[in-house]
Amino acid sequence: MDQTPRRMLGQPLSSPATQPKKRSTSVMFFFSKVSWNLRLQKQEPLKNVFFILAETARDPSVKKRHMVMRGLGTMACETPDKVRKYKKIILDLLVHGLYDPVSSEVIHESMKTLTIILGKMQGKALGSFFIDITLQTRTLLDDENDSLRYSAFVLFGQLADLAGRKWKSFFTRQVKQTQDSLLTHLQDRNPQVAKACKTTFRACSPYLRQSKDYSFQNEEDQRNPKLCRQLSHYHPELLQFFYANKIL
Repeated sequence: MDQTPRRMLGQPLSSPATQPKKRSTSVMFFFSKVSWNLRLQKQEPLKNVFFILAETARDPSVKKRHMVMRGLGTMACETPDKVRKYKKIILDLLVHGLYDPVSSEVIHESMKTLTIILGKMQGKALGSFFIDITLQTRTLLDDENDSLRYSAFVLFGQLADLAGRKWKSFFTRQVKQTQDSLLTHLQDRNPQVAKACKTTFRACSPYLRQSKDYSFQNEEDQRNPKLCRQLSHYHPELLQFFYANKIL
C-alpha cells in the first residue's frame, strides 16, 4: 500500500472585499463563450480574475467548479504566456479540482486541463504539485468511469516524461506500485483506454529497470516473472521493447 503522505493543499486564495459576487457568473460566461485574449483582459484586471476563479473553484455548485476547470483549459490553449506567469495559482486550482470530493466531471476536466498545461509548461517549476498530481492520478487508473481511466493514463504517461532527476526516485516507487494496474488495463474493456495504457506503459518502462543491487529476495522484484508472462502472452511486441531497452 502506498504510504507516501499527501501534501496538504493550499488554503483558498482570499478574494478582495470589493469584488461584486455577480462577477463570478460573468467570468464563467467569458471562459465558456468568448476569447480570453479579446474580451476577458479588457473587462477584468487579470489578478482579480484569478481571485474570482479561486473563489468559484470552491463554490458548492458542481457546475461552477466544472466551468472553472474548463476555463483554465481555454486559457492554456489561447494564452500560454499567462499560464506560465500565473502557473502556481493555476496549478493550485487544478490540483484542488483533481481532488474534488464529489464530482467526477470536475476531476475529469481538471485532468484534461492539467494535460494541456503540463505540455505548455514542459514540466518546469511543478514543485511539490508533481506529488499531488501523481498520487491522485494513480488512484484514478482503476476508476470505473472509462473517461476518467483514459485521462488518468494519458496524464500518468505525461508525468513519466516530466519526472526528471528531482522526482525520479518518487516516481519509480509509484510506477512499481502501479504495475498491476498497467498490466490489467492493457486488456481494458475500452479499446481507447487499453491503447492509452500501452502508451503509458512504454513511457513508464525506464522506471521498471532493475537496480544494480537487484536481489531475488526483494518482494517487489518478484513481480517481474509475472510481468514477462503476461506480456509474452498478450503483448509480445511490448515485451520485446522492454528486452531491447534492457528493462527486463
